[in-house]
Amino acid sequence: MILNTGSRTDIPAYYSDWFYNRIREGYVLSRNPYYPAQITKYLLNPEVIDVMVFCTKNPFPMLDRISLLKAFDMFWFVTITPYGTETEPYVPPKELVIRYFQTLSERIGKERISWRYDPVFITDRYSVDFHIAQFHRMAKALAGYTEQCVVSFIDLYGKTKRNFPEARAVTKKEQEKIIAAFSEIAKENGLQIHLCCENAALVREHVDADGCMSQSVLEKALGCKLIVPQRKMARKECSCLLGADIGAYNTCGHGCLYCYANYDKETVIKNQKLHHVSSPLLIGEVTEYDVIKQAEQKSWKNRQLDIFDLL
Repeated sequence: MILNTGSRTDIPAYYSDWFYNRIREGYVLSRNPYYPAQITKYLLNPEVIDVMVFCTKNPFPMLDRISLLKAFDMFWFVTITPYGTETEPYVPPKELVIRYFQTLSERIGKERISWRYDPVFITDRYSVDFHIAQFHRMAKALAGYTEQCVVSFIDLYGKTKRNFPEARAVTKKEQEKIIAAFSEIAKENGLQIHLCCENAALVREHVDADGCMSQSVLEKALGCKLIVPQRKMARKECSCLLGADIGAYNTCGHGCLYCYANYDKETVIKNQKLHHVSSPLLIGEVTEYDVIKQAEQKSWKNRQLDIFDLL
C-alpha cells in the first residue's frame, strides 16, 4: 500500500515531531474529513507500507532525523515556485529550499525525489516570460538532484478566487508557450516533466501527462513492480495512487493564497491550536463518539519480478 502524507497539509514543514512520534509508536490515526466520527488506523509497518509519500515546501525539519525512516521506502515531492511572500507568506526563501532539496536528494537518491513547479498562474507581476526564466534558473540548480518535475496550471476554485483575486487562469496559448519552453529546459537538465491533470495536447518531448504519483513513477523509484488493486480514481484524468492520507485539511501554515486545502487563515489557526504532538491524530484527540476502523493493509510489491528485468 501507499501511505500519503501530503494531499491535505504539509506534515514535514509543520508536524515533523508528531510524525516521528507516530513512527516510534508504530501507528497513526486519520480522521475522515467528510465523516469526522470515522477514524482509520494505519500500522506504520514497512512490511505492508510499500512507500511513504511526502509533499512539502520545506523538508528541513525532517532532515536531521531522516535515518529514523530507513526501514521505509520513501518518495518526496518538494514544491519550489518563484513567488514572493505576498503570495506565499510563510514559505522559506527559495534558495534555502533548493539547498534542502539537494541535501534530501543526496540522502535518499535522486530517483526518489521530484520537484513540483506548481501551480503556474499569471498576474501583472508573474508573466509567461518570468516563469520561463525562473524555471530555467531553478532547473539548473536542481540538475543532477532529481530526474522529474511536476507542472500544473492553477485551478480557480471558489475559495481560490476569494483568497487570491489577483490570479487569472492561464490561457491555452500561454500554456503552449510555457510548456514548449519548459520542454527544452527539461531536456538540457535531464528532467522529465509530468503534467498534473492538464490537457494531453501539451505532451511533447520530455513532457508527459501520465501522472506525477502514478504507478510507473513509483515503480521506477522502488525498482520493482506493484500489483495495485482496482480502485476508484480521485479524478477521471488522474492516474495517481492517492488515498490513505494521514493529513488534515485546514492545517497548513504556509498561507499560500492559491491553496486548495485551506479554507482561510482563521480556520488554520484554530485547528493548529488543537494539535498535540503526542496524539495519534494530527488534530485533536479521539472522543467517545468516534469509531476507529483498522485499515486493510497489504503490500503491493511483486517481489518475484524486478522492474528492470522488463526494460
